Amino acid sequence: MIDPYKAKVIINLKKAQGQISHILKMIEEEKPCVNIASQTNAAIGLLKKSNNYILESHLTTCGLKNLSQDDASKKESFIKELVRTFNITNK
Repeated sequence: MIDPYKAKVIINLKKAQGQISHILKMIEEEKPCVNIASQTNAAIGLLKKSNNYILESHLTTCGLKNLSQDDASKKESFIKELVRTFNITNK
């Protein structure tokens, strides 16, 4: 993974880690479900954002190399791998 994506992913994952710890504490302290759900959604948002940075980094490095090949089957294989790995769907 390359910078600036690497740095952004690390920061987001550390924030998400802190939020998850906070969520666990909230559950143990029997805080209101709405507050717990709000914090859970914030952590999910950070994880999704991190995944997008990882995808951008991958496309910037491996994507350029794989998509510029002359071999159509290798291009297709790379695209299918992206769709499967990053759960890119029209759902």
